[in-house]
Amino acid sequence: MKSLTIHRTNTILYCSQWDATVKFYREVIRLPVLLQKAWFVEFKLTDDGCLSVADASRASVNSAGGAGITLSWQVEDIDAVHDRLASGGIAVSPIKGTWGARAFFLFDPEGNRIELWA
Repeated sequence: MKSLTIHRTNTILYCSQWDATVKFYREVIRLPVLLQKAWFVEFKLTDDGCLSVADASRASVNSAGGAGITLSWQVEDIDAVHDRLASGGIAVSPIKGTWGARAFFLFDPEGNRIELWA
């Protein structure tokens, strides 16, 4: 059987705190918006990858409340990103070495864990 060929990825987070989560990804993380509807926002991560935030109260899927979810993103300058977030009042973990990389963690308003690494 031929393996599945994937051309584009999109992770959708269904959120009970939709407004705060959209604001977080737009204003704190500073992701560009590709699509915005009344209850759904799609953010660009890479040329082929997106993150969407959907209002769980207007969808058929409930929020997971961050349970079992880690968004792991490689960034260019881990120290600059860490400093920008921390100086903006965002709770971030210290940068630590892990799996041969340097990484830190933070959480979005919905409770989803974000790992940023370089």
